[in-house]
Amino acid sequence: MADSRPFFDDEYGGRYLLVEPGQFVMGDVNGTRMEQPPRKVELTEPFFAGERPVTQAHWQAVMDSNPSRFTDGWAAGLRPVEQVSWDDAQTFIDRLNRAEQGIERLGLTGIWRLPTESEWEYLARAGTTTRWSFGDRDSELNDHGWHAGNSGASTREVGQKKPNPWGFLDLHGQVSEWCQDCFASDYTGHDNGQAPFSNDSTRRVHRGGSWFTESDSTRCSSRGSALKDSKRDGIGLRLVWQPL
Repeated sequence: MADSRPFFDDEYGGRYLLVEPGQFVMGDVNGTRMEQPPRKVELTEPFFAGERPVTQAHWQAVMDSNPSRFTDGWAAGLRPVEQVSWDDAQTFIDRLNRAEQGIERLGLTGIWRLPTESEWEYLARAGTTTRWSFGDRDSELNDHGWHAGNSGASTREVGQKKPNPWGFLDLHGQVSEWCQDCFASDYTGHDNGQAPFSNDSTRRVHRGGSWFTESDSTRCSSRGSALKDSKRDGIGLRLVWQPL
C-alpha cells in the first residue's frame, strides 16, 4: 500500500506527490550496458512529481491541440499524451510556468520542469532495490503497468494499475517518459548527483517503457533515448514541480 506523503492537486486533474531527498543505487549490474556502471546517487533537494503521466486533456487545455494517436472513445482525454517531442515538452512547460508565475502551492512558489534521469529512477524505485518496484518477477507486471502483453496495442486511461510504494502510477509501461537529461550510452561520465546530465548530444533520455514494449524495457533501471525533436506514440511525459 502506498505511503502517505504531502501532495497538491492542479486544475487539470493532476496530483503531485512530495519526493524527499535520499540516496539510492542507480543502474543495474545485470542490465544492459546503458545501465552500467551502477553507482550511488544522492538527491539533496525535495521536489513534487506527478502521480500520473500528463494526460491528453491536460495537454489540450494548455496547448489548444492534441497530437496524440490514441484519441478514440469518450475517455481518451484521460489517456497519456503521446507523439510529443522533448522540444514540445519544453514548450508545454514554458507555457505552464508563464501562466502560473507567482502561484503558491502548499505556501510555496515553484517551477514546472521534466524530471532528471536520477530523479525518475529514484521515484520509480521508491526505496526498493528490485528490478521493478513490486519485485523481480515479471509475472506480476500486469497488475502494475500496461505493456505489450496486456495493453491491447494502445495506451490506456491513466491510474488503473497499482501504485508503487510511494504512490506513483503508470511507471512500468503505458508511455515512456521524457527526462531532462542528454543521452550517453552508459554512466561512465555521470556524476553522483541530482542534476541532469549534459553533453553535446541531440538525443534525450526517456524512461519506463511503453504500451508496445516487452517487460524488460519497463524495469526501473531500463533506459531509452530519442532525438529531441522525435515524436512517437510511445513517449509522453511526467511533470515535476520544484519549490523555489
